[in-house]
Amino acid sequence: MPAAPLPPDELDRLSMLDALDLLDTPPEPVFDRVTRLASRLLDVPMALFSLVDADRQWFKSRVGLEPEQTPREHAFCAHAIGMSAPLVVNDAREDARFSDNPLVNGPPEIRFYAGVPIRTTAGLAIGTLCALDTKPRTLSEEEAQVLGDLAAILTKEVQYRERMAVAREQLARSSEVLGASEARFRTIFDIASVGIALVAPDGGWISVNQALCDIVGYSEEELWRLTFQQITHPDDITADVDLLKAMERGELDQYQLEKRYLRKDGSPVWVNLNVSPKRNEAGAVEYYVSVIKDIDAEKHAQQQVAQLNADLERRVQERTAELQDANVRLTEAVERQRATEAALRAREAEIRSVVENANDAYISLDETGAITDWNRQAEETFGWPREEALGRKLEELIMPEERRGRSQGEQGFLSTRLAGAIDQRLELPALRRDGASLTVEVRIRALAFDGRTMYSAFLHDISARKHDEAQREYENRHDLLTGLLNRRALLESIPMAQARARRSGKAVGMLFIDLDGFKAVNDSQGHEAGDLLLGVIAERLRAGVRKTDSVYRLAGDEFTVLLEDMADTFDDAHMVAEKLINSISEPVELPGRAVRVRASIGIALDSGGIERSSDELLKEADHYMYQAKKAGRGRVCSARRPY
Repeated sequence: MPAAPLPPDELDRLSMLDALDLLDTPPEPVFDRVTRLASRLLDVPMALFSLVDADRQWFKSRVGLEPEQTPREHAFCAHAIGMSAPLVVNDAREDARFSDNPLVNGPPEIRFYAGVPIRTTAGLAIGTLCALDTKPRTLSEEEAQVLGDLAAILTKEVQYRERMAVAREQLARSSEVLGASEARFRTIFDIASVGIALVAPDGGWISVNQALCDIVGYSEEELWRLTFQQITHPDDITADVDLLKAMERGELDQYQLEKRYLRKDGSPVWVNLNVSPKRNEAGAVEYYVSVIKDIDAEKHAQQQVAQLNADLERRVQERTAELQDANVRLTEAVERQRATEAALRAREAEIRSVVENANDAYISLDETGAITDWNRQAEETFGWPREEALGRKLEELIMPEERRGRSQGEQGFLSTRLAGAIDQRLELPALRRDGASLTVEVRIRALAFDGRTMYSAFLHDISARKHDEAQREYENRHDLLTGLLNRRALLESIPMAQARARRSGKAVGMLFIDLDGFKAVNDSQGHEAGDLLLGVIAERLRAGVRKTDSVYRLAGDEFTVLLEDMADTFDDAHMVAEKLINSISEPVELPGRAVRVRASIGIALDSGGIERSSDELLKEADHYMYQAKKAGRGRVCSARRPY
């Protein structure tokens, strides 16, 4: 016997079944009347209101069956709750699912079964209304309609008890909700099983929840552009408006009526409307709290089962009084919820003020990366007005073009951009609306809400700080007079050049250059002339080397050239050195006169055979530079040509 598959919402279903407090409770007339009617109208010996628990099916009401419960693996109803349509088994012995079932081959010897799931307002099937027979049979269309109508009565009763349980829970928690955040309040407001709205005195919608949007088929934004009069059926407007005026005059504290709305597609929908006023200290109405329950299915069901016997009519009358009592308690819950809403609105205004006056740009994003909030500092930082930024993708507004498109679609954006930055402090490049570049420090937090994820980002413009850091780094590595790299940069560059040379099999050369005659120019012409001369020499050195070579000023009139990508020979180094000596010895035009200096150059070569430090290479080149000076100045010396 194959076991019935578990519904995908099994845990939620069992949780709701426990919350309804129906299991293992005494018989109740409201349920027994329905099973008796099912047995009588369908002419079957057995009728059950079955609740499917984790490992059993328990009968809240039963006709023609002695046991109070059976194992779940034997239950026909365990199959029925997983189906969207009623389950009908004409002959269980001919059905592979039930042919070896103990309830078929033994007492009560079930041959025919028809069951309709009983569902909560969230669509969770907690059990069934089922009809059983000991002989095979078929279910006519009229009998199927009767079974469905009776199941609708049980469904209405179960959903009524569900709403009562929710109302009791909301009442018990209302004092705690006052201090909760806006997100928690909106969650309660939006998941309510009935429509809830705040309505302005002129009929405009101030706030609506998702349940009301589902009832009338409009989105929240579309309702904001309408009044309740515009979506009310023309035949029902007068009664509604008259009651509203009586309440405004103080003749009514609240009112309830059944009326019809016109959905967005033009079709009518019956609702149960309960309206209460919120007055200010002067007694004037500030807004109305409306609770709207969708009773369209109930209205149609009432029309279809109107011919049922007087027992059903008496039940309707009994339940009317109970519903009125429930509405009073629900109104009390709404009043408390309204006070909570006022406190939350005040809190929202406070938070909005903090965000709007923050020194950092604040940007809120939904899970697709679209902007949902954009404060005043964000407008100033990025140049986009709030009304133009909302709804746009963050990538489009502030991300440099070369960094766009690296992620695959919206989910890729979230995983590669946002998810990697959650709860971290990152520095990222950004763009203003006018195309100007800036650097921002970003902090992002994720908020899980109502099954979705929202992102709050604070961005601070650190462009000035990054510019200052870059300037300091430049000054640390460059000679401010000539613009050449300095000694610190040289000592950092030598090991990297040696590593590249070892990989390529080439050599690294070092030219140590000291100017001959510079001191005489400096003493006779002054330091300003000396500085001009050093600037000209620096330009000649830059122009006289290859792109792969680098020129450095060590101090005073001492320079070095780091030669890379050389063969293991001194000839190339001597050729470059001779070229530089000729260039340096050309006259230099200074204010008032032309001067001429020469240079002495020492060469050191690192061919990669023995690992040498930066200082060792520099000292060897310095040594041969002094050899060049001793040999008569204006010369080049090296280990290959020492004089």
